[in-house]
Amino acid sequence: MSDGVRCMWMRGGTSKGGFFVADDLPTDIAARDAFLLRAMGSPDPRQIDGMGGADPLTSKVAVVAKSARDGVDVDYLFLQVFVDQAIVSDAQNCGNMLAGVGPFAIERALIPPAGDETRVAIYMVNTGQIAIATCRTPNGVPTYEGSASIDGVPGTAAPIPLEFRDTAGSSCGALLPTGNTVDLIEGVACTLIDNGMPCVVLKAADVGATGYEDRDMLDADAALKARIEAIRLVAGPMMNLGDVAEKSVPKIMLVAPPRYGGAVTVRSFIPHRAHATIGVLGAVSVATACLVDGSPAAAVAAIPAGARKTLSVEHPTGEMSCVLEMDDSGAVVSAALLRTARKLMDGTLFP
Repeated sequence: MSDGVRCMWMRGGTSKGGFFVADDLPTDIAARDAFLLRAMGSPDPRQIDGMGGADPLTSKVAVVAKSARDGVDVDYLFLQVFVDQAIVSDAQNCGNMLAGVGPFAIERALIPPAGDETRVAIYMVNTGQIAIATCRTPNGVPTYEGSASIDGVPGTAAPIPLEFRDTAGSSCGALLPTGNTVDLIEGVACTLIDNGMPCVVLKAADVGATGYEDRDMLDADAALKARIEAIRLVAGPMMNLGDVAEKSVPKIMLVAPPRYGGAVTVRSFIPHRAHATIGVLGAVSVATACLVDGSPAAAVAAIPAGARKTLSVEHPTGEMSCVLEMDDSGAVVSAALLRTARKLMDGTLFP
């Protein structure tokens, strides 16, 4: 590794991090993780000796490989590099970094472009699910310029629609891993749900919050964070995730009635810091929870009619719209969202 490793730094959705071809990283997991910790500068709250941005949203890694699976173009492994702990976790997906996988795969010639738009079938290694990303490739080259905007990112960029199918129970084995709509944990009614991201969904009011606080206010509330962490630690084993003390899942989602014409307001924790926005698959799981009769989310949400529902999930810096398709039984069968991505740097990373 002394000669450096080929790497592309990209923004994907409201996150950013390093994108690597799998063959460019060590095959031994311990060696790979040690390399990534050095690359990001972890553990260190400032990540001063690495590429990380001193925030979980900017300390992320996508490992991409050409896929041998039928009907799949590339395999994508997401790794969360903790900022102030020597931990590299593969316990979750990241739907924001997913937005950069298609363009990156084309840039690295893992797949060929297909006209002005290229649909990329992506196997998400973390959870064994498949997503379809549609990338703009005029003249056979990914373009990052466009008129699409997403909350949490300044300016505009080329749109990258993401479609998810069969994500229910991707990490926990079932959409509702306990089989219950509501579980009482530490005296608080919670919905334990996994539609692409394991989440504990509860009313903000039930833990002494409003649900409309900004990120800094939530991060400064030590009592609130201690209370929701106690809930998270109990919920982990109930969700078939085992001891989650050093894991990044499940996420805690505090919900409240919408304020700006959306379906629901959310304050997300990832897991110990408040999220500036909300993760893509976290938004899908919360939107799905809004459709579960009797859940805390359903109690505060404003739900549109019809089998195809667009649910706007309000977060601290805007909103994220989830388009959910339901079958005749009312079960969610697919989810689609709009993301953008941008190539920031392509070169050699020296750990």
